[in-house]
Amino acid sequence: CCVLCSAILSSYLLGERLNLLGKLGCMLSLVGSTVMVIHAPEDEEVTTLDEMLSKLKEPGFLAYAAILLAVCLFLIFYLAPRYGQSNILIYLTICSVIGAFSVSSVKGLGIAIKGFFAGQPVLQHPLTWILVVTLVASITTQINYLNKSLDIFNTSLVFPIYYVLFTTIVITTSIILFKEWVTMTVVDIIGTVCGFLTIILGVFLLHAFKDTDISLGNLPQVLQSGQQAPVTRDDKNILIEVDNSSIGPEDKPKVFVIYT
Repeated sequence: CCVLCSAILSSYLLGERLNLLGKLGCMLSLVGSTVMVIHAPEDEEVTTLDEMLSKLKEPGFLAYAAILLAVCLFLIFYLAPRYGQSNILIYLTICSVIGAFSVSSVKGLGIAIKGFFAGQPVLQHPLTWILVVTLVASITTQINYLNKSLDIFNTSLVFPIYYVLFTTIVITTSIILFKEWVTMTVVDIIGTVCGFLTIILGVFLLHAFKDTDISLGNLPQVLQSGQQAPVTRDDKNILIEVDNSSIGPEDKPKVFVIYT
């Protein structure tokens, strides 16, 4: 949604033009989001920090978090110094993997804030401060590597790839942490996957052809300009083809006549 909102607001507030493919991408993103909301699983009710702590301490999520942390450290300390300047996926994968921790921290802090206004002693709970530290560290890391990626690579490539990777990691984290898809039917699973793929297609159209001047008015001209160049057929009777276009008049062969 942030990618879609930024594109729409920039077209109105910053005067950036949204071409035909960009509008089509926005429409596909809205359709995909609607399909995902219709088929989305119901959130498991977690109302206290103790319940959130029990979710975080489950073996499945601990193993998943350990794998993500190991992958992130491997990317930061080994792959990023060697291939970060040439491969766009290195920095964006770091941002996306760290996003799993930031989203989980935001979910837990939301519960803590509700408990604080309800009069619960959430400030004395150690999980509150662990979530705060995790959120600050993860957001700082995300901003750092996202800015590095934007400084090196094209923006029209960075945002779609980051959106797809980040959304995939967040959905996977939600499945493992809250087990939201356990009660889903096959129709809801297929609908959610199709909606997510539709969003990916819409974001791709929105950014991949961002600098292309395509509208309903000039669409026929754009299609005509993409016609193939005429194909030259080879003459099978010619044994050797010589290019004489670069030969000047003085360099051409001369004929001498001998009189006797």
